[in-house]
Amino acid sequence: MSAVVTSLSAGSGGHVARRATQDPVWVRWLLTAIALGFLACFLLLPLAAVFAEAFRKGAATYFASFRDPDALAAIRLTLFTAAVAVPANVVFGVAAAWCIAKFNFPGKSVLITLIDLPFAVSPVISGLIYVLMFGAQGWFGPWLMEHDIKIIFAVPGIVLATTFVTFPFVARELIPLMQAQGNDEEYAAVTLGASGWQIFWRVTLPNIKWGLFYGIILCNARAMGEFGAVSVVSGHIRGETNTMPLHIEILYNEYNFAAAFAVASLLALLALVTLVLKSVVEWRHAQAHGSGTP
Repeated sequence: MSAVVTSLSAGSGGHVARRATQDPVWVRWLLTAIALGFLACFLLLPLAAVFAEAFRKGAATYFASFRDPDALAAIRLTLFTAAVAVPANVVFGVAAAWCIAKFNFPGKSVLITLIDLPFAVSPVISGLIYVLMFGAQGWFGPWLMEHDIKIIFAVPGIVLATTFVTFPFVARELIPLMQAQGNDEEYAAVTLGASGWQIFWRVTLPNIKWGLFYGIILCNARAMGEFGAVSVVSGHIRGETNTMPLHIEILYNEYNFAAAFAVASLLALLALVTLVLKSVVEWRHAQAHGSGTP
């Protein structure tokens, strides 16, 4: 009899627990509708409006916007800046993550805080830092002018500012991943006589490859879309120091809406490609993790 009561109590308790953890159907539908409505209003509709406005005067006007020399120069500079900033941040991110995850040393917490600094500092302030350092009246300005080296209002300044605002992305993806994996596999490789480079290429890199890809994608997206820091150090010289975001601003201020939205649509398209790559990386990572492969 007691066994039956216990069984009924357990069954009743399990039923109550299931009911307590299950939301009513209308709540789930309401939350789903709110989420979809938010995405439609604040993401899909503005994005659709950009492409609609870009093609409002026809495809001929749209593609003619990209034949403009200033637009081509802005596209080339944006791609060049990303091509320099992203590899630099990959090297820094891997080195910083390895150092933080694998070793204990004085000032480790300070280093982690400094890595997060660009997240906390406004991009405009980041640009002003480089103006203070390399501007004509800056710390190194007189020496740079004496040696005819231009950093501010030139391509080097744009690359430096973009690298600064994007360097946390790769490191921040890799640090928790490498900390969670621990050092056991590296120690095993050391006992087998592997060198430092062999350990990195054959043990560490395969274990962090999906996190590294994810960090590269996010870093590249931010590098191509950066506006604040680049705006401060660029000087807005058409055809020379204007990236795509800056070129869009100039076209819009000149009431050249067709060209402005055309370039904006290209930037949005690059962002969509980035999101697709991000989804592919997440899916591949889930597949690899589910199958137990590195």
